[in-house]
Amino acid sequence: MPSVGEGVNEIRVHADGEHRVLYVAKFEEAVYVLHAFAKKTRRASKQDIAAAAARFRALVQERVRKR
Repeated sequence: MPSVGEGVNEIRVHADGEHRVLYVAKFEEAVYVLHAFAKKTRRASKQDIAAAAARFRALVQERVRKR
């Protein structure tokens, strides 16, 4: 999902409605779940995308600080 960040992927769950999990698995030490939400419309909301993008940026910044 490039609109969130480089390497961010999406899992789509079709059970009791539509759900999405946005995650990044490009780092060796872990898979990071950035955001999970139930979809109620055809497109993901701007708030959901913004939340995942902010968490991705924070993750990248934290990794840079720990080097």
